[in-house]
Amino acid sequence: MSDTGGRLAGKVAVITGAGSGIGRAAALLFAAEGARVICADRSGEQHAVAAEIGGAAVAVDVDVSIASDVRRMIEAAEQRFGRLDVVCNNAGFGGPRKPIAEQDEATFDDVIAVNLKGVFLGMKYGIASMLRTGGGSVVNTASAAGLVGWKSHSIYAAAKGGVIQMTKSAALDYATLGVRVNAICPGMTWTGLSGASQENPVPPPGTIMKAQPMHRWGLPAELAAAMLFLASDEASFITGVALPVDGGYVVG
Repeated sequence: MSDTGGRLAGKVAVITGAGSGIGRAAALLFAAEGARVICADRSGEQHAVAAEIGGAAVAVDVDVSIASDVRRMIEAAEQRFGRLDVVCNNAGFGGPRKPIAEQDEATFDDVIAVNLKGVFLGMKYGIASMLRTGGGSVVNTASAAGLVGWKSHSIYAAAKGGVIQMTKSAALDYATLGVRVNAICPGMTWTGLSGASQENPVPPPGTIMKAQPMHRWGLPAELAAAMLFLASDEASFITGVALPVDGGYVVG
């Protein structure tokens, strides 16, 4: 992939959860826009994504809840491409849908570890790397659930609400140091967590998502486009934003 043109020309990006869904869409889009990409995931599927991109991508096996894995991920960007400009802390999962009194402690620990601690670690080590080369951009994947709450998803909503507040506070920490920190807040998006698969890459005809005012599912490519904007220099005066990308869900 050439870095002679595109909205991320010359930039190096780390994307977690890059093996599928929004992360995969972001990795492909960022590479198409000139970025060199570290495709990070724990599923193994990121290797196929990196192979699809070609020489501008490297796949790394990473559990974002483990600090040593995250450090190794950041080092992979520095060692392979010489710098780090963008971190997309996208990895996450919802956990079981149950009222809070029926959730167990192990679920709480797992959901918080990936969705909240994983973002903390990605920012901690990613921002330190960016500061060594003059700055960069962080894009965290939060959720509409972090803005308004979702029934039977109390732990996930708490984790994503934490991501939003951590995003805002980190944006203030680094506002004068060249690092912008923003978040996207997806609504219901057609990914593997929602029933998407190789056989069903888009919602079946006639499928209606009534909870969203647009009455349709969001697509991974639409979320990736929002991530691209926030990561790019086009958003150079934007920091601390939690951007709903949800078909109007949070205002519906």
